[in-house]
Amino acid sequence: MRPARPVYIAAQAITPFIGKGNPHFIAPGHPEYGKRDNPTLEEHLCTVVRKLLDDHGIDPSLIQRGFVGNFAGELFSKQGHLGAMVARADARLASKGFTRVEAACASGGVGLVGAIEAIQAGFDVVLVVGAEVQTTVRAREGADYLARAAHYATERPIDDFTFPALLARRAKAYKETYGLTDRDLAHFTVKAYSNANRNPLAHMHAVKITLEQAATAGDHNPQILQNPELKPHLKVSDCSQVSDGAAAVLLASEAGLQKLGRRKADCVQVRAYGFCTNPLGQVQNLLRFDTTAAAVAEALRDAGCTPQDVQVAEVHDCFTIAELLMYEAIGWAEQGKGIELLLSGRTSLEGDLPVNTGGGLLGFGHPVGATGVKQAAEIYRQMKGLCGDYQIPRELHTGLTVNMGGDDRTVVALVLENCTV
Repeated sequence: MRPARPVYIAAQAITPFIGKGNPHFIAPGHPEYGKRDNPTLEEHLCTVVRKLLDDHGIDPSLIQRGFVGNFAGELFSKQGHLGAMVARADARLASKGFTRVEAACASGGVGLVGAIEAIQAGFDVVLVVGAEVQTTVRAREGADYLARAAHYATERPIDDFTFPALLARRAKAYKETYGLTDRDLAHFTVKAYSNANRNPLAHMHAVKITLEQAATAGDHNPQILQNPELKPHLKVSDCSQVSDGAAAVLLASEAGLQKLGRRKADCVQVRAYGFCTNPLGQVQNLLRFDTTAAAVAEALRDAGCTPQDVQVAEVHDCFTIAELLMYEAIGWAEQGKGIELLLSGRTSLEGDLPVNTGGGLLGFGHPVGATGVKQAAEIYRQMKGLCGDYQIPRELHTGLTVNMGGDDRTVVALVLENCTV
């Protein structure tokens, strides 16, 4: 869909993404353990809203609507009703209309769709916040919570770690069909961690990994699945991070930019978007992300672009196999050839098609409800030269985000255009 009424990203903010392996995460052995706690879901939500308002000098009384992307607040944090929670960030947000949006890992992306469509309906300034806290329970309990993003009745029994198992199923099928190896997939991990090492907001900012470490299973890199058919096809290094964090973007119409006092040159335009869903538990083709392909095709078509026009992208690399399948679904590589694109170096920071420049879900982290919002914020940051040590050193005009919920069941794709005047 191409917005009939132009929509702009006028401001953004991201909190640090933290969890196991991050020096700022309070866990046993940390010098602050027992003295202070990690931020709560409420604190992440309120912090990122205040950061956006303060960093960009935004008057919160101008915000007319808001959407909160969150998947499992009731489970991990025993807190729902998060639209009203965001209103606690600033007294001037009282009496605004805020609502929570849930679409598993695509919650943030669907929140962006809600905001875009609210602007089509006549609103001028709309806030989108995404947040998740996932470190409050042990891994197996958390895996059970996250399994709600699948068809729980039929897919939960596949493995205790249901979602890793679903993507391991895809990796197994792809390996058997195209000869993909664990070493091939390890290159995605190395790229992600290398980018995250340059990004101070990234969960894995301080963690380095070699190709040999990522390619080899062992005590340092265990195979976590119990399902004997799928166990060999997924290691910890193939998985995105269990992270806490939040992201926010402020969307505005042209009239909204005038109210905010923001120049178009300070903004990024939402040129078009695609939004598609398919039935839970009914994946038709393990070798292809069909829902992703449909959402991206819609966004690119309505933006008047081709896959080759994209200069920077944020794609949903919840597992290493997912980034490969994203390449093929977007149209950057033929089916079975996605690994060749990665090995060519084109999707590295130094390449002509950099993907997941801040580390993606594998390296930056994956607080589920925040991911889709963070993707849009990251493209904004790259286009406006705000990424510091991982900044792409050239002018960028066209960017793409792809935010996937479940096993390619809900997907939101955005084509973003840099405003230079």
